Amino acid sequence: MAKIRGAIVVDTEKCKGCEVCVVSCPFGVIALAQEVNGKGYRYAYMHQPDACTGCISCALVCPDSVITVYKVKIAAAASE
Repeated sequence: MAKIRGAIVVDTEKCKGCEVCVVSCPFGVIALAQEVNGKGYRYAYMHQPDACTGCISCALVCPDSVITVYKVKIAAAASE
C-alpha cells in the first residue's frame, strides 16, 4: 500500500523570509536558508522533507502566498 508524504515548493524570489511558515509548521519541516534571494531576503525551504505530511499549515499562513503544497505517493517497500 502506498504512503502519502507532503512536499512544498516555495517561490524563493517572492519569499520575504517572514518566518510565519516556520513557526506554523507542526513538524519542524521548514527553515530559512542561509542564502538570500535577489531581493536580499533569506527564503523558506524544506529543512526536513521526510517529516512533511502535506498539512498545508504553511501555505495557509503565508502572507504572500508563495508556498504550494503537494501530496506525493510513496511506494511501500515489498516487505511491508
